[in-house]
Amino acid sequence: MQKRVLDLGNCSMDHRSISGLLTQVSPGVEVVRCHSLDDALRSLQERVPDLILVNRKLDRDGSDGMIAIETLREDYPSVPVMLITNYPEYQAKAVEIGALEGFGKQSLSDPETRRKLGAVLAEKTTSQKPS
Repeated sequence: MQKRVLDLGNCSMDHRSISGLLTQVSPGVEVVRCHSLDDALRSLQERVPDLILVNRKLDRDGSDGMIAIETLREDYPSVPVMLITNYPEYQAKAVEIGALEGFGKQSLSDPETRRKLGAVLAEKTTSQKPS
């Protein structure tokens, strides 16, 4: 089954950059753009993705990505979540609340970012409709 990634809270330019990276790491990946936590939760009801990427500050309303991560981890604990931020202190906090170590927009071309994404997307697909 085709891999699916939710991209939560990124502007159009960053979404394009992240989508491009994801297709290099996992050819054929479907990247679903969500602007709000509500958008993401609706998408999750249709099909659970293989990974959720959350911007530190959601682009449309400026809401806190950490709150989104907390909600997603509570409602969908088996779905990997990563925070997108250039700030290590926020990355550490995200890991404390159950996210995998993510990456910053400044490190999209770093081999380590590709490795992190590849490790998640190479795993067995978790995508399925919730019961």
